[in-house]
Amino acid sequence: MFDKVKKNGTELLGKTNRIVEGTSIIGDIVSKADFRLDGELIGNFTSQGKLVIGASGVIKGEIICNNADIEGIFQGKIKVLEVLNIKASAHIQGEVAVGKLSIEPGAEFIATCTMLTNTNEVTIKDGKGAEQKQKE
Repeated sequence: MFDKVKKNGTELLGKTNRIVEGTSIIGDIVSKADFRLDGELIGNFTSQGKLVIGASGVIKGEIICNNADIEGIFQGKIKVLEVLNIKASAHIQGEVAVGKLSIEPGAEFIATCTMLTNTNEVTIKDGKGAEQKQKE
């Protein structure tokens, strides 16, 4: 009688996955929703949403996402299709490709930076990786 109609991605709005301080993950994370990491990830991260690396968070690997806020430590390669906010407590080392970049005074930023010229979005294929598609 009350069948649920499946929505395309909108059911994930406002929902956030969370890895708490003291948790370490070795491997890859793929998420369609927003994600907050206060623990440690050694591996790759892909999301269609926003990634927040908290002050105690550490990621060593590759990141692809639409938006990101970094307060903790990141080493590797990051591609943020829209806005990357780097807070004063952040330590970034590696390669950065962004649509827009904001860096607070005091942040450690040892990286090559490339500004992306066209707007894309991250699409997750078969839950195993990411590809980009042009927004229309």
